Amino acid sequence: MGGKERGRSLESQFLVVLLILGTISAVFGANVTYDHRAVVIDGKRRVLVSGSIHYPRSTPEMWPDIVQKSKDGGLDVIETYVFWNIHEPVRGQYDFEGRKDLVKFVKTVADAGLFVHLRIGPYVCAEWNYGGFPVWLHFIPGIQLRTDNEPFKAEMQRFTAMIVELMKQNSLFASLGGPIILSQIENEYGNVASQYGAGAKPYINWAASMATSLGTGVPWVMCQQGDAPDPIINACNGFYCDQFTPNSNNKPKIWTENWSGWFLSFGGAVPYRPAEDLAFAVARFFMRGGTFQNYYMYHGGTNFGRTSGGPFITTSYDYDSPIDEYGILRQPKWGHLRDVHMAIKLCEEALLATDPSISSLGSNLEAAIYETGSGSCSAFLANTGTSDVTVTFNGNSYQLPAWSVSILPDCNNVALNTAKINAISTDPRFTNEPLKYSLEDASNGVSSRWSWLSEPVGISKANAFTRTGLLEQINTTADKSDYMWYSLSIVVPDESQAVLHVESLGHVFHAFVNKKLSGSKVGNNGNSRISADISANLVPGRNTIDLLSVTVGLQNYGAYFDKRGAGITGPVILKFSSSGSTIDLSMQEWTYQVGLKGEDDDFPSGSSSWTTQPKLLKNKPLTWYKTQFDAPIGNDPVALDFTGLGKGEAWVNGQSIGRYWPTYISPGSGCVESCNYRGSYSSSKCLKNCGKPSQQLYHVPRSWLRPSLNTLVLFEEVGGDPAQLSFATRRVTTVCAHVSESHPLPISAWTKISETGTRPRPMLSLACPGPDQVISSINFASFGNPSGGTCGGYSHGECRSPNAHSIVQEACMGLKNCSIEVTVDTFGEPCRGVVRSLAVEASCA
Repeated sequence: MGGKERGRSLESQFLVVLLILGTISAVFGANVTYDHRAVVIDGKRRVLVSGSIHYPRSTPEMWPDIVQKSKDGGLDVIETYVFWNIHEPVRGQYDFEGRKDLVKFVKTVADAGLFVHLRIGPYVCAEWNYGGFPVWLHFIPGIQLRTDNEPFKAEMQRFTAMIVELMKQNSLFASLGGPIILSQIENEYGNVASQYGAGAKPYINWAASMATSLGTGVPWVMCQQGDAPDPIINACNGFYCDQFTPNSNNKPKIWTENWSGWFLSFGGAVPYRPAEDLAFAVARFFMRGGTFQNYYMYHGGTNFGRTSGGPFITTSYDYDSPIDEYGILRQPKWGHLRDVHMAIKLCEEALLATDPSISSLGSNLEAAIYETGSGSCSAFLANTGTSDVTVTFNGNSYQLPAWSVSILPDCNNVALNTAKINAISTDPRFTNEPLKYSLEDASNGVSSRWSWLSEPVGISKANAFTRTGLLEQINTTADKSDYMWYSLSIVVPDESQAVLHVESLGHVFHAFVNKKLSGSKVGNNGNSRISADISANLVPGRNTIDLLSVTVGLQNYGAYFDKRGAGITGPVILKFSSSGSTIDLSMQEWTYQVGLKGEDDDFPSGSSSWTTQPKLLKNKPLTWYKTQFDAPIGNDPVALDFTGLGKGEAWVNGQSIGRYWPTYISPGSGCVESCNYRGSYSSSKCLKNCGKPSQQLYHVPRSWLRPSLNTLVLFEEVGGDPAQLSFATRRVTTVCAHVSESHPLPISAWTKISETGTRPRPMLSLACPGPDQVISSINFASFGNPSGGTCGGYSHGECRSPNAHSIVQEACMGLKNCSIEVTVDTFGEPCRGVVRSLAVEASCA
């Protein structure tokens, strides 16, 4: 087939892609099956691109915008877990309100014309508290989680059946005309199955049988489960799944979790994944026979309240996703992946009709051809090495950058190369401003704006109790609070200088001697135990020792994770300095208190009486603070900057925005200014924010705010200065693009291929993201060999056109979007013998 005919084929294919994307909302398939190539909807195989959005990690007010942006990014499916512990916090008592409204979320996805993959689990992992299990499961007599155990299976079946019935009642399965085309039972069990021994295989067979017996009318999936029994589809999770093979020739190749980045831990630097590498992984998967791929996450969101697990997982669950924590497009990742999706959809006819023919083009070089009897042909050319090469394929020469895939929808023309980004990049910034207090009093200054109360040290609640020995925390609190007090009274001899040795299962503890803080110990997500030797200033006679044990989210992953305890399990030993004698306190009579007095008194709601004094109380541990404030003007996403605070939890109008901990600083080394996308990615490869707070900004959803008289409550655990708090609003004000003459054409340009085979020139496009924004200035423009790969980091090269700035300014100023041909016809010839490119940075206002 000649070049002219190829061009016609590409144009017609692209028009079909546009038609499908424009009409998908009109109808959902009523019959969903699968074969060895793909998920089959109403008798038609489908190439499906999916993205994870977890409904409780954003708000119902955010869902329509996030889902629409997902659709605009080329997604067909939204994938979500179902979180058992938020829906059934007390056995038999269900909650599906607000952020927990699963039905509303699924309907929101359907309204946008997208499908749903419902991952019921009900174990989810997900850096979620206790892996999504309600802690009350732990207390059912004879129960063992995630194994062939009758009490557990009864509870799991009851909840799974309840969710399935809820979906049926609302006609949400595709078999009933709804959007749900797949469901998942269990989650990554294959990673831990061997540690459950003989109970593992019967359990997984039971789970499969139980799920399929529920009559959803759609296929079920098990991820990371190589022995998933028929008809369950086994699926892959990881940074790369191109080498994955299903456990049956009758099952399609499904990738349930393509990790778009990685989660953030308190005490860690911020991980990110380059767009080029993520695009490479996606293209490789489809190149080697995949037809369903899901991003984990597409929008990560926020761990509001005490929902994060781990432990030590931050409140932010941004995950370097294509849509960031605040609902703003992360560019160029979102735009580049959108182009990848469209290029793959141009290959859909051939992809679905046949298996790939894979051949070697040399060392680290591979070609995959999809060719049908009707003449349809698509190809993928991959360079898995770390050096650029030129290859010959079908009689043509192709440049293949290192660690990239070129997509040829017609086996001739390159529609996209994963290492060449044609999408705009943006630089969303936070703009800080002081809190605007609703209660202004110029005479007293900041003090009058804050009220505060001290949380008592030690036992202060009537329901405290005494036991011999040290109790494990989760068994005692049932995770009703992060906090538990261990208190005792002891008579000591005349010697007053001693060391208190404390050992704990984590995660944090504070030691008070005679009601004064003597020392603390903080763990991290790698600690299973922590210990400290703390100076104890005693008085002759009776002394009190109060130990406050603190959890930072419960374990969520690993075999028997539910049995990994927390709290001060000892030993606790008092060592006297001069005599060398010791007293083991571990088996003495301890008094226990679950939670804080302020929690019982409903301080988080801000409704109780609070003390206001002339001078603001600062840097004192165990202090509650309250103020009222006005919301920042406008509609931009809002965060609170916790600079000046230590560690604790915050509530806005009674809703918890999560745990804050800006004093937990990431390591001072290990970060890179610019991460090389070439070569295999790992969660520690690309890190930023070294030597800074792991998280400093905390999302406050706009829908939680009123124009004025909003109530902010803080519980400050270690001491801080609330007067330093400020708002930060997030907005994209800068857009950039860098396109070379050698870039493949924008995907949309395929519609312009003429009957004579003439192809459009490479284009640089800019667009302001806000509905009220236009391009207000051109901060940088250079045509030639400019350098710099990030927005705000461009600089001129030796080769440059003197007219570039004025040409771009004339084409773009005052417009919401603009496009410019990247050619010497537009800018003149600045120099010969180099591949020229155009780099532009513009401001939007």
